[in-house]
Amino acid sequence: MKLYLIPTPIGNLADITLRALEVLKSIDIILAEDTRTSKVLLQHYQIQKPLWSYHQHNEHKALQGLVAELHGGKPWP
Repeated sequence: MKLYLIPTPIGNLADITLRALEVLKSIDIILAEDTRTSKVLLQHYQIQKPLWSYHQHNEHKALQGLVAELHGGKPWP
């Protein structure tokens, strides 16, 4: 599994690069600080991937879930 950091547009959804869209379509899991905003972007570009919340208040739990997923355990929603 690879890790990609993808900046997303603030405001205009068309301000995302084609490469960023290609990566979002190819990955298995998306971690986002604000899933509400990311969901709008993903729906706009018809990208359907698991979307997990990741921010300063849940980073330890999110990383534990991601490690479990990498090791074949139950995913953390």
